[in-house]
Amino acid sequence: MATSDGDGWIECSCGAKHWGLHGAAGVLIVDPSIPSVLMQHRAEWTHGGATWGIPGGARDSHETAVQAALRELFEEWGVSETLLEIVHDEVWTDHGDWSYHTVIATPARKFDVTHNAESQEARWVALDEVRNLDLHPGFAAHWDQVELTIAGLLKSL
Repeated sequence: MATSDGDGWIECSCGAKHWGLHGAAGVLIVDPSIPSVLMQHRAEWTHGGATWGIPGGARDSHETAVQAALRELFEEWGVSETLLEIVHDEVWTDHGDWSYHTVIATPARKFDVTHNAESQEARWVALDEVRNLDLHPGFAAHWDQVELTIAGLLKSL
């Protein structure tokens, strides 16, 4: 994988170190029929390794958060944006000098996930079971906000 101008750590004003010089973004895929979400069990060598989260990573300077999230989804899981319908793209963790953008999508049709070395596995998890997983700390910190957003979206889907 080629390096990008967004790859690198930032010392954030919140006191933590975050990946992504221009912020970061990821995609949460929601199946409203169950309802469930497609979760990533992160490889042990990754930041927050062996925890559960979503495919995502550093934004490049020329990318929108949605573009970065969709690029990362394809790089990590081989899932093309043509297989998804973006239903929400405004869930943020914003620290001022660093932010994480969570894009929420639904499957346009069934697809298979072929994950790369950044994932141990990808698995559909019922919404009410997500909290029982050992979540990546960054994902866990904003899961309440994401879960409320999903609940609102499910009413309109």
